[in-house]
Amino acid sequence: MKLFVESLEVKNFRNYGRAAFAFDPGKNVLYGKNAQGKTNVLEALQVCSTTKSHRGNHDAEMIRFGKEEAHLRLFYQKHGRRHRIDVHHKKNGKKGAAIDGIPVKRAAELFGTMHLVSFFPEDLRIIKQSPRDRRRFMDSQLCQLDGLYVARLTEYNKIVQQRNALLKNSHFGENIDNLLDAWDEPMVRCGGYILEKREKFLSELNEIARESHAALTSGAEDLKLIYEPGIRGDAFAKQLLHNREKDRRWKLTTAGPHRDDFQVLLNGIDIRHFGSQGQQRSAALSLKLSEIEFVRKNTQDTPVLLLDDVLSELDSERQTMLLRNIRNIQTILTCTGMDELVEQQFPVDRTFYIENGAPRVVETSADLSAPDTEEGDRA
Repeated sequence: MKLFVESLEVKNFRNYGRAAFAFDPGKNVLYGKNAQGKTNVLEALQVCSTTKSHRGNHDAEMIRFGKEEAHLRLFYQKHGRRHRIDVHHKKNGKKGAAIDGIPVKRAAELFGTMHLVSFFPEDLRIIKQSPRDRRRFMDSQLCQLDGLYVARLTEYNKIVQQRNALLKNSHFGENIDNLLDAWDEPMVRCGGYILEKREKFLSELNEIARESHAALTSGAEDLKLIYEPGIRGDAFAKQLLHNREKDRRWKLTTAGPHRDDFQVLLNGIDIRHFGSQGQQRSAALSLKLSEIEFVRKNTQDTPVLLLDDVLSELDSERQTMLLRNIRNIQTILTCTGMDELVEQQFPVDRTFYIENGAPRVVETSADLSAPDTEEGDRA
């Protein structure tokens, strides 16, 4: 049996007081005007699955204004068994989570319990955005698939922060080589693992993405992903030692996976710098579709797909390509209107109208312009 989300309950999360959503295993649509709380539902699903939000906000910012705590409860089916995830945030900064009623010691333990692929409008700009955004793209799936990767990445980021603080606070002429030696050894150990996993991820994704993009462009464009590591794994320790003088001048660590990037080539041309907006969007769409297949191959599960108002950002041809490729996956999609879905003849199994943090299930066959809603917290 495939993986799917059964339901989500939220309390004092963003603009929601209390609300509950019972999802269909197929296609679910949340629609309504802007700033009503549609994206907040997808964010809540992300938090339950990974403890992280794509918005990158502090946990306290997710708590409804004037409240002290926010609570989330999610039920999902995996391999024919029903599971529950609970997450709570408190204004004092404390965060807690539990799986099937058993508290987790580390938030990272949630990673991999329920696989998600998220697609937000900003993802369409991943090709031309900064290397940091492309590193986040790699990490988003690797963290869900590999618990050790989460631990190594967390440790590595702390080491880089501490090493940079040492460099920033050191004085000219001061000998800090022994202190740097103490940081470099664990940095090489953690960083080497990150480099290896990212290289393998991009290699596997490259093969899937080439097929996706060839289908999208009717074979007119050949897409290729090339990893650009911030350091070569077998030379990591030597490079750190070689860069010490530069690191001390610049007051930061100039080599390592925190400086990774990857090229996106179309017919041999790097479209990060030379591609048109249309080419960049098509390539980004191919990358996201490839994530779905990558998760399938590596977990034998079909992930849950979250689409946040992406259709309005795509032309008709790209809408068709996206919707055609998600027919057999549970999808939770937000939009301001149903026109694109109607035009694409996309089958919708359950529709929620969202107004001011209050969801209401509406009949898919009914007029979906903007139904009158009543106050209530159940959907």
